[in-house]
Amino acid sequence: MNIEEQINSLRAQLREHNYNYYVLDNPTISDYNFDMQLKELQALEEKNPEFYDASSPTLRVGGEVTKNFKTVAHEQRMYSLENSYSKEDLTDWEKRVQKILGDIEVEFTCELKYDGASINLTYEDGRLIKAVTRGDGFQGDDVTTNIKTIRSVPLQLKGDYPSKFDIRGEIVLPFEGFVKMNQERIENGEEPYMNPRNTASGSLKLQDSAQVAQRPLDCLLYGIVGQNTGIESQWQMLEKARQWGFKVPSIAKLCKSTDDVLDFVEQWDIDRHKLPYETDGVVIKVNSLQQQEELGYTAKAPRWAMAYKFRAEQVSTILNEITYQVGRTGAITPVANLQPVLLAGTTVKRASLHNADQIEKLDIRVGDTVFVEKGGEIIPKIVGVDFTQRNVNSNPTKYISECPECETELVRQDGDAKHYCPNEYGCPTQITGRIQHFISRKAMDIEGLGSETVELLFKGGLITNYADLYTLSKEQVLPLERMAEKSAENLVAGVAASKNIPFERVLFALGIRYVGETVAKKLAKAYKNIDALMVANILDLTAVDEIGERIAQSVVEFFENPKNIEIVNRLKSYGLQFSLSDEQLQNQTDALKGKSFVVSGVFEKVSRNELKKLIEDNGGKVSSSISSKTSYVVAGDKMGPSKRTKAEDLGIAIITEDDFLAMV
Repeated sequence: MNIEEQINSLRAQLREHNYNYYVLDNPTISDYNFDMQLKELQALEEKNPEFYDASSPTLRVGGEVTKNFKTVAHEQRMYSLENSYSKEDLTDWEKRVQKILGDIEVEFTCELKYDGASINLTYEDGRLIKAVTRGDGFQGDDVTTNIKTIRSVPLQLKGDYPSKFDIRGEIVLPFEGFVKMNQERIENGEEPYMNPRNTASGSLKLQDSAQVAQRPLDCLLYGIVGQNTGIESQWQMLEKARQWGFKVPSIAKLCKSTDDVLDFVEQWDIDRHKLPYETDGVVIKVNSLQQQEELGYTAKAPRWAMAYKFRAEQVSTILNEITYQVGRTGAITPVANLQPVLLAGTTVKRASLHNADQIEKLDIRVGDTVFVEKGGEIIPKIVGVDFTQRNVNSNPTKYISECPECETELVRQDGDAKHYCPNEYGCPTQITGRIQHFISRKAMDIEGLGSETVELLFKGGLITNYADLYTLSKEQVLPLERMAEKSAENLVAGVAASKNIPFERVLFALGIRYVGETVAKKLAKAYKNIDALMVANILDLTAVDEIGERIAQSVVEFFENPKNIEIVNRLKSYGLQFSLSDEQLQNQTDALKGKSFVVSGVFEKVSRNELKKLIEDNGGKVSSSISSKTSYVVAGDKMGPSKRTKAEDLGIAIITEDDFLAMV
């Protein structure tokens, strides 16, 4: 056997041993013998660098240092999941699913929702080439070097895997490993970590991959994303992923109804405490991938999946004080300042009280003993008061009537739960809040400029709105606190670079109330440039897909304000992108303007997503369900029979894929 054959043989043996130990939990070799083989391979690779392999088992030990983690866009967005907390929530979700799919049988898969750090792994020709954190769902951080040190992540797949695909899952820290890590920290006189989830998440961003390799992290996979995978259902996806070498939890169930689902939920709400990992619920998915495509997505979540959250941990503590925060839109949020208490692994000191109605409804008073939960296991909230502990001399909470920042009298419109400070251009917190939103990652993403620096620039009189950022010079910002020459140069360069940010993100950055990322994209696509949007009326705006009257009213009011017009005109003069690029406008027409389409079935020439994009690029609207407003149903193979019947009953034209492509 020559050197290359010897190296390849050792790699194959070590991969198999690694899979048996970390994925199957069935070791076939002693730790000592494994270490000896690994050292032998390391020695051979060092002497023969020409046989380097990016998926070699020796890379598991780490050692590579990453100073800055590169931000990478996800090829396909990583959505959040809609949460449910009761049988009624699940039943309502099943009814919505059935309404869209029609009168056909729907199966569901149930999987435990592991509480870790979400990850997207990309494989090409069976090799791990990229690992990216969830980030904001659109883009995340490239942590490939660190992920390669996790033993349950296969570097080389086996079996009949597709040539390219992504697989998604959670990086978790088992309880046993977490306890051991904390014992070591305490023995070394260090503060113990608070909880496994945050520790797992923080591990992915450690600069030295050798440190990551020392942590007993695990990777549990649950979802494959990609074209031409040959997979037809979620259940088949789980089985295939196991065959290819991934660690896929065995606890899952294929269900025929929500009653079956609830049986699974009730069982694991109790048995989850026996598991080696943190879990916070059950994820229920429509099993058929074709039906998943049919159901599609809302702006934030897939319609084909639902997370059933286990009852949140609850603790009691004392409410010391109620303070009030002012948001960038002027909305006032009351905040409960609590006696610190440990809740679900973190120390909670503050909780949102939402609005005046919530305070009145719960009759919350300073000095009360209150019950606190984490909403969705993340955000602390007060859910009740222990009236048996109330001081007899306590006084009802009187909601503030003036802005805590500028003392302007607050207003509250009919039908709105929140109070607002109307001093939009004079309230310091609103001014800095709008600028901080403008520079944020999802908006203009200005490097070298953070929230604290915005506060310093405002207090120093250098900026009063976000347009002022584009007039700053290095000499102006250098005198600021903690501002060195290099920092000043980076700030000015970051502002200049933001002029290349595309129109839809600039529109989002303007901070128009109710115009989030998704709405900004819809408006940018519909109006193509800011000039057309500025003169749009409410009727025109509500004709745009997913734009309701409240959003339309807000957009019109924003552009009716002369101060906003002045700021937009200044931004134009500084060279910001206020129209779609030539590349974005390419292939876009108004050929389908005013027409609404429902897409159903499987297609041969273009994918469903490509077909939907063609509709939108040509001015049409894509709807998930058939109604009297539907113009056409584009029918592919395996179209649901109930949809066809409904279309025929309503007299809606049913066209083929070829018919549609001829239209555009």
